[in-house]
Amino acid sequence: MKLLKYYTKSPEVTTLCELLYKQGYNIKISDSFSLEVDAAVKDFQRKNSLVVDGIVGMKTWTVLLQKNSAPAPVNTTDKFLKESDLISFADQYSLELAAVKAVNEIESSGKGFLINNKPKILFEGHIFWNELKKRGIDPNKLYNATCKDVLYPKWTKIYYQGGVKEYDRLNEAMKLGVDPKFKDAALSSASWGSFQIMGFHAKPLGYTDVTDFVTKMEMNEGEHLRAFGKFLEKNGLLTHLRNKSWANFAKGYNGGGYKLNKYDEKLAKAYAKYSKN
Repeated sequence: MKLLKYYTKSPEVTTLCELLYKQGYNIKISDSFSLEVDAAVKDFQRKNSLVVDGIVGMKTWTVLLQKNSAPAPVNTTDKFLKESDLISFADQYSLELAAVKAVNEIESSGKGFLINNKPKILFEGHIFWNELKKRGIDPNKLYNATCKDVLYPKWTKIYYQGGVKEYDRLNEAMKLGVDPKFKDAALSSASWGSFQIMGFHAKPLGYTDVTDFVTKMEMNEGEHLRAFGKFLEKNGLLTHLRNKSWANFAKGYNGGGYKLNKYDEKLAKAYAKYSKN
């Protein structure tokens, strides 16, 4: 495993955060080795008779993985996308391989599954608000301080937790009511897998319902890639991706707020990297 320490920024740090979270450290899960992560690592090292230096090397990785009863900090390889999958996809849709890889990287750092073998998700409370309304449930009657982290009328990222913690938010949303509509609305309000396709797209993309969609997303990253292709076709985004028109693609894929995260710039940078290779 990669050597990690304070200031490191990489996908492996996300895995580290997820493992520490499972050990009871209430830290923000991200790809940045922050002071918070440094403190958690040092505490873990101290409690497990390791050298307390905040550096996650072979010994710390080994103990951390043993504590989590995980054979490796990744999922079994049968869940992963292969190079041949991406090549076939690019050929199928007449896309440049570098462009496909760029979207795969920026959407989820090339990682479709979490350490618990669940698909990567991001729960959106403002979408949940609208999905409840679609099902005849008035969110205003539910809105209060106890559920403000999963149900709110306007978009905000302040409640994002990242990694496995997003499943805590999803489960909290599903339990707001006993009516099956709550579960259906909650599943529809999360983005799923390597390409972060929202659950509410399930039926328009040809899935029986959102449960069918989620079941497919739980299988492997190949299913994530198939959903991505369906989404591109359904929403007329193939031309933008073929032309590397990153701003137009970003707007169609992530909405008008893409500029806030410089999504188009990140895509262009990733594409430049892959096209050189």
